[in-house]
Amino acid sequence: MRDAYHEELDSIGDGLVEMARLVGSAIGRATTAMLDSDLKLAENVIEADQRVDELQHELEARAIALLARQQPVATDLRIVVTSLRMSADLERSGDLAQHVAKLARLRYPDRAVPSDLHATILEMGQLAQRLMAKAAEVIITKDVDLALQLEQDDDAMDLLHRTLFQHLMDDRWKHGIETAVDVTLLGRYYERFADHAVSVAKRVVYLVTGEHADELQVDVQPEIQAVSGAEGA
Repeated sequence: MRDAYHEELDSIGDGLVEMARLVGSAIGRATTAMLDSDLKLAENVIEADQRVDELQHELEARAIALLARQQPVATDLRIVVTSLRMSADLERSGDLAQHVAKLARLRYPDRAVPSDLHATILEMGQLAQRLMAKAAEVIITKDVDLALQLEQDDDAMDLLHRTLFQHLMDDRWKHGIETAVDVTLLGRYYERFADHAVSVAKRVVYLVTGEHADELQVDVQPEIQAVSGAEGA
């Protein structure tokens, strides 16, 4: 019975990894569809989001059944509850990738992104995909240090997001209001996607340590300063 119980716990983790990989692929393909004005690819991304939704529903059903049958406590209970929250983050990430693809479809055969912003949007899409790949690795390895790194990696996305707004606020902007709205939405989609990847990683920290990531980082800082001070003495 206990072996079957732990197999069910493992299957929940496997489902989360599959979701993370699917949404990571989706944001990469949606970015390509956006920049290349590829209608077929955009529609593939939109349709594929149904699988992410199905995985979330399956994971929720398994988790609720596990809670009802096994009544887990302590670490096992934390795994189940945290997994439910991670699945919500990942499902929302899939929705955001779908939003990017829908915008590509809406503007077809035109392109929503002006040529002078292609490089920035491409970088945001690639970074979003890398962050989610790292989140998937964190789910698999339960590596707390790697999980804590994601928030630092997310700073690069924030910088790219600010770069977009600098272009929009520039007096030399010549692409009109509709394109400005599109670019603003895209920036928000990528920023929120990255935030969800960070959230997944933070939830793994809580799963492993029982402490919230923000509290853990606060605790670590004095230790780092103490070591630096000792080295300088």
